[in-house]
Amino acid sequence: MPEVSKEEVLAALTGVNDPERGADVVSLGMISGLAMRDGHVTFAIEIKPEEGARKEPLRRACEQAVDRLPGVLSVTAVLTAHREGPAPGAAPRAATGSTPRAAPSRPEIAGVRTIVAVASGKGGVGKSTVAVNLALGLKRLGLRVGLMDSDIYGPSVPRMMGIEGRPQSPDGKRVEPMVGYGIPTMSIGYLVPRDTPMIWRGPMVQSAIEQLLREVNWGELDVLVIDLPPGTGDAQLTLSQRVPLTGAVIVSTPQDVALLDVRKGIAMFERVNVPVLGIVENMSYFVCPHCSGRTDIFGHGGARATAAELGAPFLGEIPLRLVIRETSDAGTPIVVTAPDSEEAAAFMAIAADVAGRLDRLAEEGAAQAPRIVIQ
Repeated sequence: MPEVSKEEVLAALTGVNDPERGADVVSLGMISGLAMRDGHVTFAIEIKPEEGARKEPLRRACEQAVDRLPGVLSVTAVLTAHREGPAPGAAPRAATGSTPRAAPSRPEIAGVRTIVAVASGKGGVGKSTVAVNLALGLKRLGLRVGLMDSDIYGPSVPRMMGIEGRPQSPDGKRVEPMVGYGIPTMSIGYLVPRDTPMIWRGPMVQSAIEQLLREVNWGELDVLVIDLPPGTGDAQLTLSQRVPLTGAVIVSTPQDVALLDVRKGIAMFERVNVPVLGIVENMSYFVCPHCSGRTDIFGHGGARATAAELGAPFLGEIPLRLVIRETSDAGTPIVVTAPDSEEAAAFMAIAADVAGRLDRLAEEGAAQAPRIVIQ
């Protein structure tokens, strides 16, 4: 099947009228950033900052119009708020124009009430272990929880959740999540062979993350936990700027080199106006499985001290214990397979703290992510 062309997409969009302005979105100059790759179409719809969610039906109408074209596999349209909207009848702006603009608005994920990103400034701190057990802990508290693995290069959720197989797409457009321990999950690890390296550049990673998030039938969720890849690169920025994150949990070990990267992670979330729900100190101390003696292999208390210095909440300590590693590798997370253990209790305390902070943010009306103007 031939790939859809730019002209065909624009022609389809001329059939979508903005009812408030009485003309189609193309002639109004509202379409920018049109891009196509292998049947996947993305574009932005320029609106005024104050219009916000009022234009969500228009965004959906644009997606539906393009989705009907032969050769289109997926469509992602985002609302973009400019300081000054285009005048009625103005010529379309070039996608490469230099007009100062806001970052794309963060359209909601259907059925998902809050979204929590679990992040780390560097790899090797046990972030995915925390993300998996946090999600399962929130479920034990009675919440409806989903888990998304956004690490394209090193997905670990399938193994940690003990899930094998490939997700199904009955309609060829949206994917059914893979379910483990009662939690719907999605990961690139379900879609490619385990030993296949993902040699993708930034734009391909961004597109994959958008599809894993927005083209999945998540159902009704109180919380979607997203396991971010380590660092502050393309994947993290894509999610922070394009997804309505309610807040972020940052994972670190106590050692100084890890805590330096915690500061970078906090700075990134501050730049994109995502609240930091708190810091978790993982591998906080080692407990010998034979004599139960304690050793602070990576130091101790560094994350707590850093949280206090930066004014961020400290969520708790997770010990470095063999059973946590064993259950993670075996796909039997400790929160569900040893719920009465001391280790599970540590994760449950963090889950309860996060749940409480999400409730307070909702009460304060802070769950709506603001628009960010890029100077």
